[in-house]
Amino acid sequence: MRGKYTDPNDAEPREISHFQALATALSGAVGLGNIAGVGAALAIGGPGATFWMIACGLLGMASKFCECTLGVHYRNNLPDGTVSGGPMYYLSKGFAERGMGGLGKFLAVGFAVMTIFGAMGGGNMFQGNQANAMLVQTFGLPDGYGWVTGLVMAVAVGSVIIGGMPSIASVTSKLVPILALLYIAMSIIVLAVNFDQIGNAFSQIIDGAFTGAGVAGGFIGALIQGLKRATFSNEAGVGSAAIAHSAVKTKEPVTEGLVSLLEPFIDTVVICTMTALVITISGMNTGELSGVNLTAAAFTNTAGVFEYVLALAVVMFAFSTMISWSYYGLKAWTYLFGEGKVIEAIYKLIFCFFVVVGASISFGAVIDFSDAAIFAMSIFNIIGLYFLMPVVKREYRSFIDRINSGEIKRFD
Repeated sequence: MRGKYTDPNDAEPREISHFQALATALSGAVGLGNIAGVGAALAIGGPGATFWMIACGLLGMASKFCECTLGVHYRNNLPDGTVSGGPMYYLSKGFAERGMGGLGKFLAVGFAVMTIFGAMGGGNMFQGNQANAMLVQTFGLPDGYGWVTGLVMAVAVGSVIIGGMPSIASVTSKLVPILALLYIAMSIIVLAVNFDQIGNAFSQIIDGAFTGAGVAGGFIGALIQGLKRATFSNEAGVGSAAIAHSAVKTKEPVTEGLVSLLEPFIDTVVICTMTALVITISGMNTGELSGVNLTAAAFTNTAGVFEYVLALAVVMFAFSTMISWSYYGLKAWTYLFGEGKVIEAIYKLIFCFFVVVGASISFGAVIDFSDAAIFAMSIFNIIGLYFLMPVVKREYRSFIDRINSGEIKRFD
């Protein structure tokens, strides 16, 4: 992550550092998926959903490693110094190398189409929707004015994404660590105050993972909700993060695969688990609240001031996720319609328009659309990962052998 195995004097065209790539991908993952997504999972699947989120996060480290290694290996370096990469490119190029170019092209186009939908849904409308819901709940704003929140956020998002990936990475590399540490600090305070209840909370999580009253709160409900919300949160297997990591400054694809391993762990195993413990300990999961409203109520149960701190975190997390997903959608858009300033400008205008739409419509419609698009992305991507695993294994073995032989040196 610190770039110790990357030559700082490498003149080959790249856009961002290892840490910036990690921060950009984390900004698309750490955020409302952890705050609102965990609240939605526990409202339906009960505390047991947490167990399956953790399991999904640990296993997702492997799929994230594969897709980000492939993203760098098959990326395109454009004449202007920018980079285009991600599943669209490793599906089309990787399958072509194996004599299955037609199948690869089909998978690549299908993934690109679903990525655009995913960017407009989970990476855009869902974020605006839950940011507006948090502002309404915290400050008692009247309903029906979500378009105002959406318009303000659209202007802010537009001002960043006009500058492209370097601008996006510059913002996320500063914003995401601060927000993540703030949210973790809040969670630690709540857990410290209720330290005597943590053991019971873990017992509810383990018991609820395999048992429970009724299907929705029992094994099936916990399993489905845990896997859905973990995938929505950490994006492992979805392929979106590989788009951001493809722009990194490195000649060694495996270095970026290793960096990306941290994302599901930080996002799901650490932050989602903290959120779930806070909700479970609070006892607020009674079925009356869901999403960001449930998480906010759980934090406020310990200290009223957390409501305002969380509102700030939600809005800023939503903003950082939007700008990251705008890049994912843009690369899918240019893969389908070609590179060019006019083509990119059209996409960015459409993206900003959907920020306003998302803040104005109902939560149920937004999350259903988002889940469907992100699920479809993962289908196309995971088929490719299984076919291209030999490439990842070859790259990994080559990288480790060259480190051991001294061919690849550390730059301290």
